[in-house]
Amino acid sequence: MPGNSFGQFFKITTWGESHGKALGVIIDGCPAGIKLNEKDIQIELDKRKPGQSRFTTPRKEPDKIEILSGMFKGKTTGTPISMLIMNIDAISKSYSNFKDIYRPGHADLSYDEKYGIRDYRGGGRSSNRETVARVAAGAVAKKVLNSFKIKTIGFVAQIGDIKCSKFVEKYIEKNPLRISDKSKYNEMTALIDSVRKEGDSVGGVIEVRSTGVPAGLGSPVFEKIDAKLASAIMSIGGVRGFEIGTGFSIVEKKGSEVNDIILGKNGSKIKFKSNNAGGILGGITNGNTIVLRLALKPTSSISKEQESIDSLGKKKKLKVTGRHDPCLCPRAVPIAEAMVNLVLLDCIMENQLSNIKKISI
Repeated sequence: MPGNSFGQFFKITTWGESHGKALGVIIDGCPAGIKLNEKDIQIELDKRKPGQSRFTTPRKEPDKIEILSGMFKGKTTGTPISMLIMNIDAISKSYSNFKDIYRPGHADLSYDEKYGIRDYRGGGRSSNRETVARVAAGAVAKKVLNSFKIKTIGFVAQIGDIKCSKFVEKYIEKNPLRISDKSKYNEMTALIDSVRKEGDSVGGVIEVRSTGVPAGLGSPVFEKIDAKLASAIMSIGGVRGFEIGTGFSIVEKKGSEVNDIILGKNGSKIKFKSNNAGGILGGITNGNTIVLRLALKPTSSISKEQESIDSLGKKKKLKVTGRHDPCLCPRAVPIAEAMVNLVLLDCIMENQLSNIKKISI
């Protein structure tokens, strides 16, 4: 099975399954001399781990990180970094009753069609449990990006049809939904509680902003940085939409309304009147804040009875038992942040390792 690696210069390869013994990631290309410890990574993993609140799956995984290689005396050595996360609370028997039935909304059918075999325990490799390894790698990328004073922050901007109308950064990590608008909290929690009691689920929108990003990252044509970001974000399970800057609503405006007027330049700092482009022009960063959004579908695993077929093509009815998130959004925020950071660092390293204008720390 190909497709388990991401990046060119800061390259990661994830491995492991939802109900296997462990999951992990190998990072190849991390610069030497970066101060790093397991606590740096654990902070990010704790944002993603299950069992945080009633709005997430009750599966109890500590997601404790163990660094196996690539470190000496608290610094990276430039050699491959290998990290391990053990699975502690996998209950595989929850899936045995429908191991031969294709769950609607899942990759069961497509996996069988491609490989002729699949790990039905929690979806195996297709499970979002795999993303724990991405967040671990993203934490390392974040540590390197700190040297460049680049900051990436994500938040839940919408759940169902309820949208946040304010952005208060300090509030994001103070509430279990990771929303940016306190005034919407009660309404959103009531919606999630309602669909959960019905045995159903709900989707939403996550916004990610990266500040301090220098101009000049990315390349024209096939290596556009927005194309790389789209690939990174769309590789997250459950993502069904992606947009940069003004996004799809830009079709309702005129060119005179959406062109970002350049107000001036002071050294390497460029000031714009607006940011409809989301910090990217021609596939290359322009020095403005990168703004992107992703749409997450409602969780596919629901306890409502649904119709399907089994591996022999016979019609079946099933209720998906087990422990599942009624809304994917809160735990997907650190995953989206990690993928954005991986892309940004990869592009920075591309500039520094080529003849392109270098970016100094």
